[in-house]
Amino acid sequence: MKTIEPVLIWVNGTQDEGTILNAYCINDNLSTSGTFYYQILSENLDLTVGQQLAQGNLTMTGDAYQAWQTNDYAYDWVAEQLNLTITGDYVPPVPPSPEPTPEPPVTAE
Repeated sequence: MKTIEPVLIWVNGTQDEGTILNAYCINDNLSTSGTFYYQILSENLDLTVGQQLAQGNLTMTGDAYQAWQTNDYAYDWVAEQLNLTITGDYVPPVPPSPEPTPEPPVTAE
C-alpha cells in the first residue's frame, strides 16, 4: 500500500478523504496485458486503514506493460491513471507493547 496526497471522494452523501492507495494484479496474461484491482482508502485517527472510498480495475497494455518490472512501477502507473500523487509507503502503526508483568520478589528461605 502507498500513501497519497489527500483526495476528497463522495461516499454515501458525504465527502471523505482518501489517503491510501492499495493495488494488486488480479490477472496477467504474461504477454500483452495485466489487470490491476485498486482501492482508495481513508485513514482512521489511530493511523490504521479506514473504509474503502473507491475501487475498480485498470488494465495495463502496450509500452507500459512491456516496461513493467517492479511493484513500484505498477503503483506509479495506477496512480497516474487515477491522477493521484504517491507520497510514500503506507506503514501500519505498531501497537504499543504490553506492560510486562512484574515478577514477585524472591524471598530467602
